[in-house]
Amino acid sequence: MVDLSKMDKKAVAKLFDFSVLPKNTREEDIRRGCALTRQYGFAAFYSSSAYWTPIIKEELAVTDVEIGTGIAFPFGSAPSTVKAFETEDAVRRGCTAVDMVMNIGALMDKRYDVIRQELKDFKNAAGSAVTKCILEVNFLKDEDIVAACKLIAECGIQFAKTSSGQFEGPSLEQFLLMRDTLAGTGVKLKVAGVKFPRPQNAYVFIMAGADRIGTRAAPEIVDSLDKMREIGVIPKLLVQ
Repeated sequence: MVDLSKMDKKAVAKLFDFSVLPKNTREEDIRRGCALTRQYGFAAFYSSSAYWTPIIKEELAVTDVEIGTGIAFPFGSAPSTVKAFETEDAVRRGCTAVDMVMNIGALMDKRYDVIRQELKDFKNAAGSAVTKCILEVNFLKDEDIVAACKLIAECGIQFAKTSSGQFEGPSLEQFLLMRDTLAGTGVKLKVAGVKFPRPQNAYVFIMAGADRIGTRAAPEIVDSLDKMREIGVIPKLLVQ
């Protein structure tokens, strides 16, 4: 689990996947987002589709930033073959991280064979890219969340992600259920859809065990670090 008392702003920035996802995004928005990513040193920069990936690859050359995009984003109901093709195309264009939205309709129908197959196809199509699977937990019952997490672990997906950020985000209780279900599996946890006030809530999820936070508000949250320490929301930085 992350220890914020030992992390300065540069280290904290690596807990965030920054994104520019609006439907009306233009090239200037993507390049501005990449510039902010370089400035802060975020772990990843995401666009809504691989259309923007060549520009992001150009902007983030010679950095260690993951170049990410969503797969079947944000609804997740595309057939597995389509998701696999989209994943292969994203990787071919330069993506090094891919976040696939799970078919939660099939999940809620307990079609676990469908979910297992799409996860396997996704992993195979991703190759060496980092794999993250989006659950959209606000639509799910606890039993669905548990089943989804177990399938993610079984299929070797690297991250379980709470939400796409396009609908209602997770409750802390839903996140903790994911954390506890995946304990000891090696699967990491990513939270998206952090509710207002974002800085406070983002840091609570990190202290509860999140490995990554995906958000367009990453600069705001990192900038708030000193204030969050000052008012006691997160631990003060220990002198090294």
